[in-house]
Amino acid sequence: MEDGSKKPIKIRVNRFEYTLSVSPDRMLLNLLREDLGLTGTKKGCGEGECGACTIVMNGKAVLACLIPALKADGAEILTVEGLAEKDKLHPLQQAFWEVGAVQCGYCTPGMLLSAKVLLDENPEPLIEEVKEAISGNLCRCTGYIKIIRAIRLASDKMRKERGESLG
Repeated sequence: MEDGSKKPIKIRVNRFEYTLSVSPDRMLLNLLREDLGLTGTKKGCGEGECGACTIVMNGKAVLACLIPALKADGAEILTVEGLAEKDKLHPLQQAFWEVGAVQCGYCTPGMLLSAKVLLDENPEPLIEEVKEAISGNLCRCTGYIKIIRAIRLASDKMRKERGESLG
């Protein structure tokens, strides 16, 4: 595609501002991975079926492989690289590590971000709500048990950090 067809966009990714020129056919997944070097967002099926490319855009879990980059103009985006702050893992990352919810790691970024949106909206989810939140993320290794356990552990840790009682 010729440079003349590119359009400028401004996005905020992991707390950093970017102004980029984007072709109309460029997908957000490719922009994140290739243009910004954020390879934690995985390229799986490319059809919105596996959840490997899940990111948080404007507070919602979305599939980056289905979103034209131009549609992200003005958006606030979080990828797995932005989940930790400085040298401190996010409670979800810590919990995934503690319970062994990471095996091959391919689904992990999407699982973490889907779980983050869930816990942002519902700090004390029931197991069925956790299952629903991650239902769009396929995992071929863990069988989901450890992932669900990790999300529930993170929920407990986050409530403790906020000083809430565990009910």
